[in-house]
Formats: sequence, C-alpha cells, structure tokens
Amino acid sequence: MRPAEAASEDVRIADLDWVDARRDRRVPARLYWPSPGSPAAPVPLIVFPHGLGHSRTGYSYLGRHWAANGTASLHVQHVGSDGSVWAGNPFEILDRVNVAADEREAIARAADVSFALDRILDKDSFFAAFIDRTRIVSAGHSYGATTILIVGGARVVRNGRTLDRSDSRFKAGIVISAPPFYGERDLPAVLASVTMPTFHVTATEDVIALPGRRSPVQDRLDVYAAIGTTRKALAVFEGGSHSIFTDRSLTGGARLNPQVKRATADGALTFLDLAFRGDPSPLAEWSETWRPILAVTPTAYAATEPSQPPSRRYRSRS
Repeated sequence: MRPAEAASEDVRIADLDWVDARRDRRVPARLYWPSPGSPAAPVPLIVFPHGLGHSRTGYSYLGRHWAANGTASLHVQHVGSDGSVWAGNPFEILDRVNVAADEREAIARAADVSFALDRILDKDSFFAAFIDRTRIVSAGHSYGATTILIVGGARVVRNGRTLDRSDSRFKAGIVISAPPFYGERDLPAVLASVTMPTFHVTATEDVIALPGRRSPVQDRLDVYAAIGTTRKALAVFEGGSHSIFTDRSLTGGARLNPQVKRATADGALTFLDLAFRGDPSPLAEWSETWRPILAVTPTAYAATEPSQPPSRRYRSRS
C-alpha cells in the first residue's frame, strides 16, 4: 500500500497494486478511507468497478463523498477494459471495444471484484478489522453496473451451462446507468436471481453510444424492472447524459452536472439507510430536496425492522 494523496482531513486515499496469481491478472485498486486513523466502529464498504475505458482514479467524487460520510470505497481497475481501450491505433478501437465488452471480460471483471474484496478483508490487511462485513455494498456505472449485477447474482446460460459469479458477501447494490445484457432476449431470466436491495440511477438523456453498441434510456428502465426483488428503488434525473456520472465536469451542462453528481453520491447513502437500517426517511428527504431535477422520484420499498442503530439524517443541499 502506498498513499496516493490526502483528500482532506476526513478522507485518506491509498493505491493498492494487487496481482491475482491464480489468474495471472493485475487488479489495481484505490481505497477512499473515512478518516486518517482507525475508526471508532467498523464502517461500511462500497466496492466500485469502473465503466468501460476508465480506471481506479475515476469516479473520485463518489469515493470522496462516501468516505467523508463514513463509508469506505474501494475502486477497482479492470486491466482488460480500462483506459487501454482508447490507446493505440484509432482504427482498431472497435476491435478493442469488442474484446473489452466480451462476456469473458465481463466474467473476469466480476472475479476482479471478488478478489479485491478478498484482499481488503484478508487477515493481513490493516483495514479488515475496521470494515463492517454486514454492510458490504457493490456499486458501479455503465459496464461497472453490469459487473455488480453479475456479482449480485445475474446469470446467463451458454451451451447449457450457467455462468455464475455471484458473491453473497455483497448485501446491496448501487446500479448507475446499467446497460442491457447485450444479446440476451430474456432479461428477467438473467436478473431474477439478483435479490439484494438495489438503487438504480439514470437520466432522461442517458444514451450509450459506443462503437458497435447503442443503448437507449429504456434499457436502464428494463434492467430495473427485471431485477428479481421488490427491494429496489429508481431515480431518474431530468436531462443529463450517460457520462454525467463520470468525473467529467461539463457533460450535461455546467449547472446540472455538479447537482447530479452530488445527488447521486448522497442518494446512494440514503438508500443504504433504507437497506441496512430500515429507515426510509433519509431517502424521502433526499427525494424532496432534489425533486426539481428528478423526472422519476424513488419510492422506498416496505422496510423491515432496522438491523443497525438510527442513521444520520440526510443533510439537504444548502
């Protein structure tokens, strides 16, 4: 482990350079940690795989915000579908995208996520003792959203064999701009086994336009509908774009962009209050606060008895 930078007095960042020897595959990661020292109590952990063509340094606004609010965030880099996709001969980009989006890489990404969780929870990891294993969450944007749905239980059948990379250690999921499972005609069959609570986030102009692949906003809604549990919620921002959820600062407009980022980061935490504490109030307050930029406002599912102490109350934007 080596420090990458000090984000603020409340957040520390460390880069972790792991290798999965069994697969001979590098798994770099960046950890956003809630405090400079040891927390007074175990903290939740969000494991975040990036979208196609990004890296562990991306989506920093999420890692910083979550850590500043007491939730550790581990951003995993996938060497087969990271920034290397955009490097090299521009006439070969389509070929590189096809390789990166191949189902073998999709399965490898899910294995990366589980491996990274293994390492951060290993008995030799400094952080393991300070992570609450009952509140481990997967979160991802775009291809990263597909990745967390796979570890959350999504299944596809190939040649009579079910491809299953589910990891039961993940207790909830934050699904941002989920693409379709390209080539799968029966989406409910693929996603019926995803039963962890999920918070789905998209925008009315959230269109995926990659070489050889185009996906309209309706695909995000179809993924939400196909999830095999009623323990889910959907937020749709008015306007925006697919890349508004990345670190890009202008996409979607100079005014809307930072609003969507802040709302997404805090909306995830308010949903986890519902999932882990049975408290719908923070999500309801969040919905009211951000109603001016929401086309679809999330509705809390019926909560069970809380399993955690009362949560922090949502702090509305100033």
